[in-house]
Amino acid sequence: MMVGAATVLTVRDIEKSLAYYRDALGFAVTFQYGEPTYYACLCRDEVALHLRGGNKVEWVPGHGTVCVFVDDVDALHAEFTGRGAKVVKPPENYDYGMRDFDVVDLDGNQLVFGMGIEKAA
Repeated sequence: MMVGAATVLTVRDIEKSLAYYRDALGFAVTFQYGEPTYYACLCRDEVALHLRGGNKVEWVPGHGTVCVFVDDVDALHAEFTGRGAKVVKPPENYDYGMRDFDVVDLDGNQLVFGMGIEKAA
C-alpha cells in the first residue's frame, strides 16, 4: 500500500525560494538540511513540497510541475495575488471538470491549484 508522496522541485537559490514559498504562497518551512541548506520541506495544510538546491544535483531547475487540489480556487487566487505570487494564469473553468490557475516559482517550476467543478453539458 502506498501511503504518501513528496514532490521535489529543483531550484537555483534555495534561500530565496524558501522565502518565496513562505511569503508569497503561505507555506511553512518544516525542515532544512545541510550547511548551508541544500534540501528543505515546506507544508501547507495537507500538501508537502520538497525543494532541492540545483547546485547539489544534476537536475535542471525550473522543470517541475505539481498539481494541488484545493477547496476554494478563487479565495486562494486572491490570497496569492495579495501576497505577490507570480500568477501566470488566472482561475478558469475547463471542460475536464476543473477550475484552476497557475503559479510559477522563482525558477519557473509550475504549481497548478484547482478544484473540481461540474463538467459542461
